[in-house]
Amino acid sequence: MLMVLLTGTVIVVVVMTLLWLLGLRIRNFSYVDLGWSLNFALLALVYGIMAPGDVTRRWVICSMYALWSVRLAWHLAARIVNQPEEGRYVQLRADWGASGNLNFKFFAFFQFQALLDIVLSIPLLVATSNLSRSLTTLEYIGAFIWLVGLVGESTADQQLKTFKGDTNNKGKVCDIGLWGWSRHPNYFFEWTIWIGYATFALASPYGWLALPLPFMMLHFLLNVTGVKATEEQALRSKGEAYAHYQRTVSAFIPLPRKQEPK
Repeated sequence: MLMVLLTGTVIVVVVMTLLWLLGLRIRNFSYVDLGWSLNFALLALVYGIMAPGDVTRRWVICSMYALWSVRLAWHLAARIVNQPEEGRYVQLRADWGASGNLNFKFFAFFQFQALLDIVLSIPLLVATSNLSRSLTTLEYIGAFIWLVGLVGESTADQQLKTFKGDTNNKGKVCDIGLWGWSRHPNYFFEWTIWIGYATFALASPYGWLALPLPFMMLHFLLNVTGVKATEEQALRSKGEAYAHYQRTVSAFIPLPRKQEPK
Protein backbone atom coordinates (compact mmCIF):
# COMPACT_ATOMS: atom_id res chain seq x y z
CA MET A 1 0.00 0.00 0.00
CA LEU A 2 2.88 2.38 0.80
CA MET A 3 4.40 2.10 -2.67
CA VAL A 4 1.00 2.75 -4.24
CA LEU A 5 0.58 5.84 -2.08
CA LEU A 6 4.06 7.16 -2.86
CA THR A 7 3.57 6.67 -6.59
CA GLY A 8 0.28 8.54 -6.51
CA THR A 9 1.80 11.35 -4.46
CA VAL A 10 4.68 11.88 -6.90
CA ILE A 11 2.28 12.01 -9.84
CA VAL A 12 -0.07 14.63 -8.38
CA VAL A 13 2.83 16.79 -7.14
CA VAL A 14 4.35 16.78 -10.63
CA VAL A 15 1.00 17.62 -12.25
CA MET A 16 0.40 20.56 -9.93
CA THR A 17 3.95 21.85 -10.37
CA LEU A 18 3.55 21.81 -14.15
CA LEU A 19 0.22 23.64 -13.89
CA TRP A 20 1.80 26.23 -11.58
CA LEU A 21 4.50 26.82 -14.21
CA LEU A 22 1.76 27.17 -16.82
CA GLY A 23 -0.01 29.67 -14.59
CA LEU A 24 3.19 31.71 -14.31
CA ARG A 25 3.64 31.73 -18.05
CA ILE A 26 0.09 32.74 -19.02
CA ARG A 27 -0.71 34.70 -15.84
CA ASN A 28 -3.74 32.54 -15.09
CA PHE A 29 -3.80 30.34 -11.98
CA SER A 30 -7.36 29.08 -12.57
CA TYR A 31 -5.88 25.85 -13.95
CA VAL A 32 -5.36 24.69 -10.37
CA ASP A 33 -9.04 23.66 -10.31
CA LEU A 34 -8.64 21.59 -13.46
CA GLY A 35 -5.56 19.85 -12.06
CA TRP A 36 -7.21 19.15 -8.72
CA SER A 37 -10.16 17.41 -10.37
CA LEU A 38 -8.20 15.45 -13.00
CA ASN A 39 -5.70 14.18 -10.43
CA PHE A 40 -8.38 11.91 -8.98
CA ALA A 41 -8.75 10.14 -12.33
CA LEU A 42 -4.97 9.67 -12.42
CA LEU A 43 -5.00 8.29 -8.88
CA ALA A 44 -7.85 5.94 -9.80
CA LEU A 45 -5.75 4.63 -12.69
CA VAL A 46 -2.62 4.19 -10.55
CA TYR A 47 -4.41 2.61 -7.59
CA GLY A 48 -6.51 0.44 -9.89
CA ILE A 49 -3.40 -0.98 -11.53
CA MET A 50 -1.02 -1.19 -8.59
CA ALA A 51 -3.21 -1.95 -5.55
CA PRO A 52 -3.55 -5.62 -4.52
CA GLY A 53 -7.28 -5.70 -3.72
CA ASP A 54 -10.10 -7.68 -5.31
CA VAL A 55 -10.47 -6.76 -8.98
CA THR A 56 -14.26 -6.22 -8.84
CA ARG A 57 -14.01 -3.81 -5.94
CA ARG A 58 -11.11 -2.01 -7.60
CA TRP A 59 -13.13 -1.65 -10.79
CA VAL A 60 -16.16 -0.26 -8.93
CA ILE A 61 -14.40 2.31 -6.72
CA CYS A 62 -11.95 3.37 -9.44
CA SER A 63 -14.85 3.90 -11.84
CA MET A 64 -16.66 5.98 -9.22
CA TYR A 65 -13.64 8.26 -8.76
CA ALA A 66 -12.72 8.43 -12.45
CA LEU A 67 -16.25 9.18 -13.73
CA TRP A 68 -16.74 11.95 -11.19
CA SER A 69 -13.25 13.34 -11.84
CA VAL A 70 -13.53 13.44 -15.63
CA ARG A 71 -17.06 14.87 -15.56
CA LEU A 72 -16.01 17.65 -13.20
CA ALA A 73 -12.86 18.41 -15.18
CA TRP A 74 -14.84 18.59 -18.43
CA HIS A 75 -17.29 20.99 -16.80
CA LEU A 76 -14.51 23.17 -15.39
CA ALA A 77 -12.54 23.22 -18.64
CA ALA A 78 -15.30 25.21 -20.36
CA ARG A 79 -14.75 28.15 -18.03
CA ILE A 80 -10.98 27.79 -17.57
CA VAL A 81 -9.28 26.84 -20.85
CA ASN A 82 -8.55 29.91 -23.00
CA GLN A 83 -10.58 32.08 -20.62
CA PRO A 84 -9.50 34.98 -18.37
CA GLU A 85 -8.41 34.15 -14.84
CA GLU A 86 -11.41 33.50 -12.59
CA GLY A 87 -12.48 36.20 -10.18
CA ARG A 88 -11.50 34.18 -7.09
CA TYR A 89 -7.89 33.97 -8.26
CA VAL A 90 -7.82 37.58 -9.39
CA GLN A 91 -8.80 38.48 -5.83
CA LEU A 92 -6.18 36.14 -4.35
CA ARG A 93 -3.59 37.72 -6.65
CA ALA A 94 -4.54 41.15 -5.30
CA ASP A 95 -4.59 40.00 -1.66
CA TRP A 96 -1.39 37.97 -1.73
CA GLY A 97 0.53 40.30 -4.03
CA ALA A 98 0.29 43.17 -1.56
CA SER A 99 2.64 41.43 0.87
CA GLY A 100 5.08 40.03 -1.71
CA ASN A 101 6.12 36.47 -2.65
CA LEU A 102 3.00 36.09 -4.80
CA ASN A 103 4.34 33.28 -6.98
CA PHE A 104 5.63 31.28 -4.02
CA LYS A 105 2.26 31.60 -2.29
CA PHE A 106 0.52 30.27 -5.38
CA PHE A 107 3.07 27.43 -5.60
CA ALA A 108 2.23 26.48 -2.00
CA PHE A 109 -1.47 26.73 -2.87
CA PHE A 110 -1.06 24.38 -5.84
CA GLN A 111 0.86 21.86 -3.72
CA PHE A 112 -1.77 22.07 -1.01
CA GLN A 113 -4.30 21.04 -3.63
CA ALA A 114 -2.06 18.07 -4.47
CA LEU A 115 -2.03 17.14 -0.79
CA LEU A 116 -5.81 17.34 -0.74
CA ASP A 117 -5.94 14.99 -3.73
CA ILE A 118 -3.97 12.40 -1.75
CA VAL A 119 -5.93 12.82 1.47
CA LEU A 120 -9.29 12.75 -0.28
CA SER A 121 -8.30 9.60 -2.16
CA ILE A 122 -8.05 7.62 1.10
CA PRO A 123 -11.37 5.83 0.37
CA LEU A 124 -9.94 4.84 -3.02
CA LEU A 125 -6.70 3.58 -1.49
CA VAL A 126 -8.24 1.48 1.27
CA ALA A 127 -10.95 0.00 -0.98
CA THR A 128 -8.50 -0.98 -3.74
CA SER A 129 -6.36 -2.71 -1.08
CA ASN A 130 -9.28 -4.80 0.27
CA LEU A 131 -8.73 -8.49 -0.57
CA SER A 132 -12.31 -9.58 0.21
CA ARG A 133 -13.95 -11.10 -2.87
CA SER A 134 -17.54 -9.91 -2.47
CA LEU A 135 -19.11 -6.48 -2.22
CA THR A 136 -21.02 -5.78 0.98
CA THR A 137 -24.37 -4.07 1.56
CA LEU A 138 -22.49 -1.04 2.90
CA GLU A 139 -20.58 -0.74 -0.36
CA TYR A 140 -23.77 -0.90 -2.40
CA ILE A 141 -25.24 1.84 -0.20
CA GLY A 142 -22.11 3.95 -0.67
CA ALA A 143 -22.29 3.50 -4.45
CA PHE A 144 -25.97 4.53 -4.44
CA ILE A 145 -25.25 7.69 -2.41
CA TRP A 146 -22.42 8.50 -4.82
CA LEU A 147 -24.77 8.07 -7.79
CA VAL A 148 -27.36 10.41 -6.27
CA GLY A 149 -24.62 12.99 -5.77
CA LEU A 150 -23.27 12.61 -9.30
CA VAL A 151 -26.71 12.94 -10.92
CA GLY A 152 -27.59 15.92 -8.73
CA GLU A 153 -24.33 17.74 -9.39
CA SER A 154 -24.54 17.06 -13.14
CA THR A 155 -28.13 18.34 -13.22
CA ALA A 156 -27.23 21.52 -11.32
CA ASP A 157 -24.27 22.21 -13.60
CA GLN A 158 -26.39 21.70 -16.73
CA GLN A 159 -29.14 23.97 -15.42
CA LEU A 160 -26.59 26.71 -14.72
CA LYS A 161 -25.02 26.27 -18.16
CA THR A 162 -28.43 26.51 -19.84
CA PHE A 163 -29.28 29.65 -17.86
CA LYS A 164 -26.00 31.36 -18.73
CA GLY A 165 -26.35 30.31 -22.36
CA ASP A 166 -29.48 32.47 -22.73
CA THR A 167 -28.36 36.01 -23.59
CA ASN A 168 -31.52 37.37 -21.94
CA ASN A 169 -30.11 36.24 -18.58
CA LYS A 170 -26.86 38.19 -18.82
CA GLY A 171 -26.09 39.75 -15.43
CA LYS A 172 -28.99 37.93 -13.75
CA VAL A 173 -28.86 35.42 -10.89
CA CYS A 174 -29.63 31.82 -11.79
CA ASP A 175 -32.60 30.68 -9.68
CA ILE A 176 -34.10 27.99 -11.91
CA GLY A 177 -34.47 24.29 -11.10
CA LEU A 178 -32.24 23.16 -8.26
CA TRP A 179 -30.87 26.70 -8.01
CA GLY A 180 -34.25 27.81 -6.70
CA TRP A 181 -33.87 25.39 -3.80
CA SER A 182 -30.22 25.98 -2.96
CA ARG A 183 -27.79 28.75 -3.86
CA HIS A 184 -25.14 26.08 -4.33
CA PRO A 185 -26.78 22.78 -5.30
CA ASN A 186 -23.60 21.77 -7.13
CA TYR A 187 -21.64 21.99 -3.87
CA PHE A 188 -24.35 20.19 -1.91
CA PHE A 189 -24.33 17.22 -4.28
CA GLU A 190 -20.53 17.36 -4.40
CA TRP A 191 -20.62 16.81 -0.65
CA THR A 192 -23.06 13.93 -1.16
CA ILE A 193 -20.53 12.27 -3.45
CA TRP A 194 -17.91 12.33 -0.71
CA ILE A 195 -20.36 10.82 1.76
CA GLY A 196 -20.77 8.01 -0.78
CA TYR A 197 -17.01 7.46 -1.03
CA ALA A 198 -16.60 7.35 2.75
CA THR A 199 -19.53 4.95 3.15
CA PHE A 200 -18.08 2.62 0.51
CA ALA A 201 -14.66 2.66 2.22
CA LEU A 202 -16.09 1.72 5.62
CA ALA A 203 -16.49 -1.87 4.42
CA SER A 204 -12.70 -2.20 4.00
CA PRO A 205 -9.90 -2.56 6.55
CA TYR A 206 -8.84 0.90 7.75
CA GLY A 207 -12.02 2.29 6.22
CA TRP A 208 -12.53 4.40 9.33
CA LEU A 209 -9.75 6.64 7.99
CA ALA A 210 -12.28 7.93 5.44
CA LEU A 211 -14.79 9.11 8.06
CA PRO A 212 -13.33 12.63 8.53
CA LEU A 213 -13.28 13.31 4.79
CA PRO A 214 -16.94 14.36 4.29
CA PHE A 215 -16.54 16.78 7.21
CA MET A 216 -13.29 18.11 5.73
CA MET A 217 -14.94 18.53 2.33
CA LEU A 218 -17.93 20.27 3.95
CA HIS A 219 -15.57 22.77 5.58
CA PHE A 220 -13.83 23.52 2.29
CA LEU A 221 -17.10 23.78 0.38
CA LEU A 222 -18.67 26.14 2.90
CA ASN A 223 -15.75 28.21 4.15
CA VAL A 224 -12.76 28.08 1.82
CA THR A 225 -12.92 27.60 -1.96
CA GLY A 226 -16.67 27.01 -2.30
CA VAL A 227 -19.65 28.93 -0.95
CA LYS A 228 -17.76 31.74 0.81
CA ALA A 229 -15.49 32.66 -2.11
CA THR A 230 -18.24 32.22 -4.71
CA GLU A 231 -20.72 34.41 -2.85
CA GLU A 232 -18.17 37.16 -2.25
CA GLN A 233 -17.48 37.25 -5.98
CA ALA A 234 -21.23 37.13 -6.81
CA LEU A 235 -21.94 40.07 -4.52
CA ARG A 236 -19.15 42.04 -6.19
CA SER A 237 -20.50 41.32 -9.67
CA LYS A 238 -24.29 41.22 -9.13
CA GLY A 239 -24.84 43.37 -6.06
CA GLU A 240 -28.40 43.69 -4.72
CA ALA A 241 -29.78 41.03 -7.07
CA TYR A 242 -27.58 38.45 -5.39
CA ALA A 243 -28.27 39.86 -1.93
CA HIS A 244 -31.98 39.28 -2.59
CA TYR A 245 -31.16 35.74 -3.69
CA GLN A 246 -29.29 35.19 -0.42
CA ARG A 247 -32.28 36.31 1.61
CA THR A 248 -34.75 33.99 -0.11
CA VAL A 249 -32.89 30.82 -1.09
CA SER A 250 -31.13 28.31 1.19
CA ALA A 251 -27.34 28.60 1.12
CA PHE A 252 -26.54 24.88 0.87
CA ILE A 253 -29.14 22.24 1.71
CA PRO A 254 -32.01 22.31 -0.85
CA LEU A 255 -35.09 23.77 0.86
CA PRO A 256 -38.29 25.54 -0.27
CA ARG A 257 -37.78 29.21 -1.14
CA LYS A 258 -38.40 31.71 1.66
CA GLN A 259 -40.40 34.93 1.43
CA GLU A 260 -38.43 38.16 1.22
CA PRO A 261 -38.19 39.64 4.75
CA LYS A 262 -40.13 42.91 5.04
